[in-house]
Amino acid sequence: MEKVVLGLSGGVDSALCARLLLEKGHPVTGVYLDTGHGGVEEAHKAALELGIPFCSVDVREQLEEKVIAPFMEGYRRGITPIPCIFCNPAVKFHVLWQKAQELGASYVATGHYAVTRRLENGVTGLYMSPSPNDQSYMLYRLLPELLDHVLFPLGELCSKEDTRTLARKAGLSAANKPDSMEICFIPEGDHAAFMEQRGLGLPPGDFVDEAGNVLGKHKGIHHYTLGQRRGLGIAAEGRLFVKEIRTEQNQVVLSLTPPTSQVITVDNLCRTAPEYGAESFWADVKIRHSRRLDKALVTYLPEGRAKVEFSSPVRAPSPGQSAVFYQDGRVIGGGYIEKQPCL
Repeated sequence: MEKVVLGLSGGVDSALCARLLLEKGHPVTGVYLDTGHGGVEEAHKAALELGIPFCSVDVREQLEEKVIAPFMEGYRRGITPIPCIFCNPAVKFHVLWQKAQELGASYVATGHYAVTRRLENGVTGLYMSPSPNDQSYMLYRLLPELLDHVLFPLGELCSKEDTRTLARKAGLSAANKPDSMEICFIPEGDHAAFMEQRGLGLPPGDFVDEAGNVLGKHKGIHHYTLGQRRGLGIAAEGRLFVKEIRTEQNQVVLSLTPPTSQVITVDNLCRTAPEYGAESFWADVKIRHSRRLDKALVTYLPEGRAKVEFSSPVRAPSPGQSAVFYQDGRVIGGGYIEKQPCL
């Protein structure tokens, strides 16, 4: 049976992955990706409990260059990047596959909720998981040549509770461990404070309405994202939304109506399903990490861009986040949403 290198964090997802792979007869090596924020002891404890070899790889330098720096630069430009989408192809899976090759393993595995399937044309497709925790959106930048060597043992499970139930039955001590933080390098969850601690915060400026009238002062544009309605601190006759972020003027535009768009463009296009794109195609599109899908006509453009024309307007397609295209649950591709006027 083929050897597998498993990204092992010590949490319930990766621990159960190890158990499921072992039950199928795979020799498994647990690899902890050390970001400098602790956790290696818990991962080592899980490996000892599972009876598998274990090692830790320091990824702080790669994380800083490939994830943290572009993440902070994005907020300074008034966009909202998603660090996990940077990290998965450039750091996490890249490092795990390097370690797999070093150890003579055929596959890497993680506890992500997604599904891979070998198709008749020989391409490995990436699919949504039936779980509400589906993470295919975060994985769309993994290309087929890497997907050929990726296993997601939890992909077909229908819920996180199913994972915990199986972990309890397997006697895993991680069964009731709390879920991990959303952004691994910001344990407190406050990205603006993280930037300010590094001296990369931006100065206060004006909140303005759509006519340019000053409504008050904002704390720095790195605190805000398109469509945001909480934490604005401005009194109005109704609920206010962030309609636009004007970086050059250091202004945040507020509106009583949420921003919507019916046509968006994306750049840095990733063709997860390489056979698509010669002609326009209809797809279900996610514009954020949620279960919502919106119908759209997708047209690939030159220079790694695509146009996405929705059947009806979508709320707050935030620049820097990703639009990901699906057909029948399969990830077709996606890209980073560009700045564009909202209705």
